[in-house]
Amino acid sequence: MSRFATMTLVCAALVASIAETEVRSAEPAASNRVFRAGAAEVDISPRTLPVIVSGGFVERTGDQLQDRLASRALVLDDGAVRLAIVVVDTLMMTRELIDHIKTLAEQKTGIHAENMLISATHTHSAPAVMGCLGTPVDEVYLKGFAEQVAASVEFANQRLQPARIGWAVVNDEEHNHCRRWIFRPDRMQPDPFGQITVRAHMHPGYESPNHIGPAGPADTSLSLLAVQNLEGKPLAVLANYAFHYFGANPVSGDVCGRFGAALAPLIQNQPNPTGNSDTPFVGIMSQGTSGDSMWMDYSRPAPSISMAQYVDGLAKSACEAYRSVKFLDRCELQVAQTTLTLDRRTPDAARLAWAREIVKNMGDRVPRNQQEVYACEQVYLHDRPQVELRLQVMRIGDLGIVAIPCETFGITGLKLKKRSPLPVTFNIELANGAEGYIPPPEQHALGGYTTWPARTAGLEVQAEPRIVAALLELLERVAPPSPPQSPESLPQPTTSYAAAILASKPVAFWRLNDMDGTEVADAAGTHPARLEPGFAFFLPGVDGSGFSQDWRGNRAVHFAGGRLRSSGLEIKDVSSVEFWFWNGLPEDARPVTGYLYSRCEEGGAGPKCDQLGIGGSGPAAIQGRLFFSADGTTENALVGRTVLQSRRWYHVVVTREGRQLRVYLDGQANAEIAGELEDVKPASSAQLIFAGRSDGQLSLEGKLDEIAVYDRVLSVDEVASHFAAARAP
Repeated sequence: MSRFATMTLVCAALVASIAETEVRSAEPAASNRVFRAGAAEVDISPRTLPVIVSGGFVERTGDQLQDRLASRALVLDDGAVRLAIVVVDTLMMTRELIDHIKTLAEQKTGIHAENMLISATHTHSAPAVMGCLGTPVDEVYLKGFAEQVAASVEFANQRLQPARIGWAVVNDEEHNHCRRWIFRPDRMQPDPFGQITVRAHMHPGYESPNHIGPAGPADTSLSLLAVQNLEGKPLAVLANYAFHYFGANPVSGDVCGRFGAALAPLIQNQPNPTGNSDTPFVGIMSQGTSGDSMWMDYSRPAPSISMAQYVDGLAKSACEAYRSVKFLDRCELQVAQTTLTLDRRTPDAARLAWAREIVKNMGDRVPRNQQEVYACEQVYLHDRPQVELRLQVMRIGDLGIVAIPCETFGITGLKLKKRSPLPVTFNIELANGAEGYIPPPEQHALGGYTTWPARTAGLEVQAEPRIVAALLELLERVAPPSPPQSPESLPQPTTSYAAAILASKPVAFWRLNDMDGTEVADAAGTHPARLEPGFAFFLPGVDGSGFSQDWRGNRAVHFAGGRLRSSGLEIKDVSSVEFWFWNGLPEDARPVTGYLYSRCEEGGAGPKCDQLGIGGSGPAAIQGRLFFSADGTTENALVGRTVLQSRRWYHVVVTREGRQLRVYLDGQANAEIAGELEDVKPASSAQLIFAGRSDGQLSLEGKLDEIAVYDRVLSVDEVASHFAAARAP
């Protein structure tokens, strides 16, 4: 398992409590103020079986209790602000149910409702307390559920005692991976509405020949907040990891239900780490941003692993973090929250008519198949076209905790962590409500279950950026003020490879490590390029010592039918274009595997374009090789000598000087392609297209990274030095 260095941080000194959009001032911090903490765990297992179980497309039941379900609560009090964090073994809970729980808990404890964070663990093996897809609420189990969860807050509050607090983060890449993979274009699947729209879907199967690669990054940070009494005995641990769930038979708390028992003996090598039966240790695992991730690594053969082994692995990671925590005697608290109203993606007239006909024929029975489920959901969305979300953040010293009432993609969690003004931030999803998946806008173009409109994924396309912006604003409110930094003091992102490229003075340099939007930043100047639908951000880029190993390492854009276009560059008949590419299609997938680069007139779409492609199952002479054409055909193309492998990175440089063409591969002095071709001279400025050609056909199915454009011909030595810089010490 590879891990980044563990981080621990010092508390800041700002006290306030913010509810909705207003600030409620607290008393100034006092040096003699005692920090207190309390934790409790309440059994919420069903008393009668069978129960209706959440987590499937259609209704299912569970008639055995595999392990107990619990509501686990942690209460913190800095002497001016008291807050509660509650994690419940259930799939998800509506905002209305959670608000009811908060009201009950406030009445018992005096903790303000706005200072409570209540989330679901997202086990798919617990009784249904919220209707979802084809599963109704288990009304019998729901009776008394709110009171039990509120009781966990009450008991934690009763156990408040002087305490010390700290936190840490480790990187655990072994136990979380992206489960949403991109289909090959010739293997796309239908959606529940009968249209072939699915370019990305969850659970492709191990080493699937129908898929190309993950549709996004996973958040592999395991974060941990720990409290201990003044004698150093552990009271509670709140861990956070984006594993989704393991997959237990009902009824079960799944991983979160077993995590505390696995962690307890590790952190002090005894069954009861507190040594006091009156204050038993409470180990809590909360759900991170796991909407598109899970424990399976589908790029490898299927493993043989049990849930017990998986839980033990997570507990060992948490123990590693715990042993590095530096505990503090005092820590000041702050809470902020707001609401955000979003539209739902309601059906058009034709889809609504289709849905109503199916629902009419169903009568009063529950849905029996996927089509019936999504027909019912269209009627639901039509009747409820808007929804209000409650967003919340907590600051615990220098630690930020973000509460999101949605199933959130890994890249969204990474955005919040990277852009947070606090040194360490982690995210708890399905907190304070449950409003379905929030794919980033670019993921909607790829389709799949996490985009199909329903209560599970019905919010507007721009929901994710709006939620991210609102949460970052809340984090800014709770963050302590910091002195402004001069541009000279800010860290520079340039790597040794980027430095080598910039030294050659490109007119544009698109590094493709962006995380959102449709414009790609130009690291060399002012020529942003624009992405067209059919791509995914922040996938692993070229690996090498010359690329950034900070934060999440080097990153690239994955193209799945989309292209990158740039216009307005003053490139005439002398130029060089340099980039790295990773092709995900096998050679026999189609006649031309994919086009990497095109150059033509601004707005042009005709055949007279420079085009660099990879041969496929077409003419034998170009199969698996680079070829370069100036007339839109392969018949007159210049062809490379190297048979390329799929799923590996290559460095390529294309130079043009009038009719003279050179293509260099992986820094070799001998050109991969050399010859003369008709010079395509744009009437004004050049239009450059990457990951495709001008007519949009046969786009690259794979990744591009570190694209540089020059208004001169790079020398052979420069080409070699750039390639060498990728492996620079």
